[in-house]
Amino acid sequence: MLLLGTAHTVVSVKGSHLASHSSLSQSKLWNKLWEVLFIEVCGSFTAEVGTQQHLKLHHAYTNVIGLGDSSIWKAPFFPRYIYLFILPLAVPVITPIVAIGLIQDLPVTIIIRTLSTISLGMWLHCYLLIQVSGFRSLLSAFLCMLLYKAIYSIPYIHVNIFQHIGLAMFSPMKKPKRIYQMAYGVLNLPRNVLLDWSFGHSLINCHVEHHLFPKLSDNMCLKVKPIVSEYFKQHNIPYNEDSYRSRLRLFINKYQELMVDAPLLTELVGIQ
Repeated sequence: MLLLGTAHTVVSVKGSHLASHSSLSQSKLWNKLWEVLFIEVCGSFTAEVGTQQHLKLHHAYTNVIGLGDSSIWKAPFFPRYIYLFILPLAVPVITPIVAIGLIQDLPVTIIIRTLSTISLGMWLHCYLLIQVSGFRSLLSAFLCMLLYKAIYSIPYIHVNIFQHIGLAMFSPMKKPKRIYQMAYGVLNLPRNVLLDWSFGHSLINCHVEHHLFPKLSDNMCLKVKPIVSEYFKQHNIPYNEDSYRSRLRLFINKYQELMVDAPLLTELVGIQ
């Protein structure tokens, strides 16, 4: 189950993320094909909406209130332990439902393609489990698919909130220069074998570098990491790094402040 979950996460999270940034190929056509394959067929989401929200909002307006402030990952009506450790297990079920709701206003051709690719992906999962793995019924194969899709869903939610929420937040009218916006609003987590393989360096230990140079591949983010950290130190710019355990403890202790109440705005006086 761990191998199935890891393999699925490599393509549905790491592959989808790199494809959305056109980091897998210099060809626009190939990158589009990878987007559809990884995001829709494997990830059961919509490539159009997912890429637009990630690139045009999250990256362009990182930690800007009302735009790229990671509010999509908040569910303030759930208690802290439910949100952090139980609700993420529903991600495999919630994802295609949310995708169907998001594509309603898109062109008919894209709606048909998205519904077709999501359905094809689910059918292929179940088909392989029945034909290759020996499952005897469609129901048991479907439940197995949901189970291994959920294996990494808890760290997936954690990573998405740990690296931005709780850091500096900005007003749309007082957004600092890009380098300061990314320095103050993005955080790197330490290297971890499972998370490095399944999510990729750009989502784990090179997230600051990724936000500065979003089109770089995982390997290139890893190579420029020491250069970026040294540059930040030389110019007295904060280089945010923290452990997974420390961030988890912070979110448990300050869940009300970080995930329920409105975040405080930060003004970087004198460096704009």
